[in-house]
Amino acid sequence: MLGWALTFLIVAIIAGVFGFGGIASASAGIAQILFFIFIALFLLAMVARAVRGKPPV
Repeated sequence: MLGWALTFLIVAIIAGVFGFGGIASASAGIAQILFFIFIALFLLAMVARAVRGKPPV
């Protein structure tokens, strides 16, 4: 999921450089949403691993 967020971020940057403001803002919004979903799932996985008693690697 982090790969998709980075892909949309790169698309937003390229679209912004070429002057496509609508595409750039939409891609940046999607990248931001995917990034926060990734962070939430990562934290959930860390909490679940801690609850099960396995130490972080």
